[in-house]
Amino acid sequence: MYALIMAGGVGARFWPKSRLKTPKHLLTIVNDKTMLENTIIRLDQLMGRKDIFIITNREQKNNVIENIKDFREENIISEPFGKNTAAAIGYGAVKLLLRDPDAVMVVLPADHFIKNINKFCSVISDAVEYCKKDPEALITIGIEPTHPETGYGYIQVGGEVKKGVYEVKSFAEKPNFDTAVRFLESGEFYWNSGMFIWKAETILKNIQKFLPDLYENLMDLKKALINNDSDLVIERIYSEMRSISIDYGVMERAENVKVLLGNFGWSDVGSWFEIYRLKDKDEKSNVVDCDKFIAIDTEGCLISTENKEKLITCIGLHDLAVIDTQDSLLITPLSRSQDVKELVEKIKANKLNDVL
Repeated sequence: MYALIMAGGVGARFWPKSRLKTPKHLLTIVNDKTMLENTIIRLDQLMGRKDIFIITNREQKNNVIENIKDFREENIISEPFGKNTAAAIGYGAVKLLLRDPDAVMVVLPADHFIKNINKFCSVISDAVEYCKKDPEALITIGIEPTHPETGYGYIQVGGEVKKGVYEVKSFAEKPNFDTAVRFLESGEFYWNSGMFIWKAETILKNIQKFLPDLYENLMDLKKALINNDSDLVIERIYSEMRSISIDYGVMERAENVKVLLGNFGWSDVGSWFEIYRLKDKDEKSNVVDCDKFIAIDTEGCLISTENKEKLITCIGLHDLAVIDTQDSLLITPLSRSQDVKELVEKIKANKLNDVL
């Protein structure tokens, strides 16, 4: 069993705290460790660190190295460019196959929150065991929804093929609110966690079938790794790769797709609202992340500042996020915190790259 942790994104919905060189997975959001550190610590119960790999991008590699103690630098895979999850997972599969032809991969995002680590480890172990018995299976983890969330993709679950293992009827992209309500009421739809378990050989076979151009790029990459070619060769190969997610490119089209249900207190911590939901609250239902805070008639808010010497004062605020950093300030209704990603696009369009 090997793990591939995907740690290349930025987490745009966490602006202004998440930046290109200090992305969400390198922030201390839910406790005093970064999201990436928490992900590795969870995996410590399943495997040795020599079997854990991280794939990140060139800009973040040094920060990733500095962030993790007792981790082998050779297990950090650096992408020359971000090319979405199909390329990243394919690159990881190639690396693992060169090490172990029978490698089973556990693919995890670096920025998830898991409350019950023992249950998480149990579900992952069950998935790995199923994968060994059905080596052609592509396995994902579905999360029982607690509310009609519009920020997650969904998996429609079919019949049980083995205790705790179900067929996948369909995948659904992030829905609007009314559709999310229907999904919840049907009882058939689970949140798509973005976690996968499969044999490295099997995912490459499926990439070959559904994304043959990407597969050819990956085989060129394999040759370059075997020949110990320069970074420039790998960069050239990577520049030719198609940018597509593993969900669009493979999972939504593949046949032998199975899902295990993971009721272990999961969140992808995908927005400021999720932070509000996860954190402890004061007597006015506020989450306050600052040392000096005085408020009147302020309820249900998330208040955060990087400047611990600054006094934050509020009057008459309700259900807002107020996120203050050294160079930027975000104020948004918590209900619209998914729209921060769109705001970041506007900041890019205005060429304000110094705050990104």
